[in-house]
Amino acid sequence: MQFLTTVHEIFFNAILWFSGFLAVWGIVTSARNRGISGGFWGAVALLTGLAAITTLIGVILALRGYNVVELRNNVYFLYMAWLVIIMPGMFAQLRGRDDSSAALAFALLAVFNLFVGLSIQSRGLVTWLPIA
Repeated sequence: MQFLTTVHEIFFNAILWFSGFLAVWGIVTSARNRGISGGFWGAVALLTGLAAITTLIGVILALRGYNVVELRNNVYFLYMAWLVIIMPGMFAQLRGRDDSSAALAFALLAVFNLFVGLSIQSRGLVTWLPIA
């Protein structure tokens, strides 16, 4: 179980870093008045997949009885559901637009996702891993 908790923390921290990088990329793309590239779409899909895998690991940990204290898992799963569905939801809402304003929308959403992740950590649902 220690292995799974470590993997979960690594993946969760990767979500935070990836959200930050995606936000910067989207802001730069929008500032240059360029459309969203295929690489950016791939990064959006990768972030969504990373959140889904992290959530799956969290489900496995919860089923094994890890961190079941004061209904904190419910808050964790609400946050993680947000991280999994919001990027595809934004894509659907924008109907696949790939102009500079869509890049800015995805960048702002990535910033919000970063803050959601930091909120999860500040509540003690996951922990920081030191960068060596």
